[in-house]
Formats: sequence, C-alpha cells, structure tokens
Amino acid sequence: MIHVLAIITAKPGMRAQILEAFHANIPAVLAEDGCIEYGPVVDTASSPAKFGDDTFVVVEKWASADHLKAHAASPHMAAYGAKTREMVASRTIHIMQNG
Repeated sequence: MIHVLAIITAKPGMRAQILEAFHANIPAVLAEDGCIEYGPVVDTASSPAKFGDDTFVVVEKWASADHLKAHAASPHMAAYGAKTREMVASRTIHIMQNG
C-alpha cells in the first residue's frame, strides 16, 4: 500500500476556494481503481503544532504505486490542477509505504 501526505498551502485567504474545488473532485478520485482513501484535513483548534490557516493536508491511500501514477495522470486531476494552480502558494508531496 502507498500512503501520500500532500501538504498544500494556499495563497493568503484562498484555502476555502481550493477546498471547494477539491471537494468537488473527491467523487472522481474515490472512483479510481486502487483508491483506498482520499481526503483533506486541517488543523484542529487544540493542535499543539499547526500548519496554519492557509494550509491543508491531503491524506491518501493507494493500492500500489501504479495506481498512484494513474491518478496523477488522470484528466480530472489535470482539470483540478488547472482550476487551482493560481491559488496555490506551495505544495509538498510525501509518498510513503508501511514501515
């Protein structure tokens, strides 16, 4: 299984707009072959360490690296990227496996 943690930081004040587009794309991603889990998370009020108001983390689980590769090349991800590109300040993606 492949685990992905994608840390997305929006340009100031644009996180809600990115998350709106993200949520609209979730059904298409969950329908992909090999997708086990896919969704955004944000800081809780009580978190001792915070990413901040402009950042969210995408938590993903994929059956294999090939499934993740197909996801990255999918038309709906290209459309989501084009829609949100100008709103994103930075993006860091960690691709991990069970230890």
